Amino acid sequence: MPNLVVHFEIHASEPQALIDFYGQLLGWTFTQFGDMPYWSIDTGEGSIGVNAPGNGINGGLTQRQGPPPERGAPVNGCNVVVGVDGSIDELFQKGLDLGAAEALPLADMQGVGRIGYLLDPDGNVFGLISPVLSDGSVAMGGAER
Repeated sequence: MPNLVVHFEIHASEPQALIDFYGQLLGWTFTQFGDMPYWSIDTGEGSIGVNAPGNGINGGLTQRQGPPPERGAPVNGCNVVVGVDGSIDELFQKGLDLGAAEALPLADMQGVGRIGYLLDPDGNVFGLISPVLSDGSVAMGGAER
């Protein structure tokens, strides 16, 4: 078996605030494990399950054990990049409207796609990527839009 990433975790100072943010922005659903400050994240149809292949992964949200990242500090850990089906510009703006801040503006990367990074309301950086460039052409496999 290859060494694939099969799970991610988001750390939250105020878990409910990030549950609301990601639920509204990306449609993710959260289920708390008993009384623990830990929630499983279901990212939707097509995600990988236990012994079930998929094209995406699910994750978890946990209570942060310290202060949130300081704005402008370098990333300390890993970040998640979410594949976007639909208008990445609209979703990026929706993230800003829901309380995110721009980490890196949306930009076309020839041969890759259109990508930008946001800081969620707790300071965690995450990316959005679409194969569709701003001119409507497709950089990475898939049909023209």
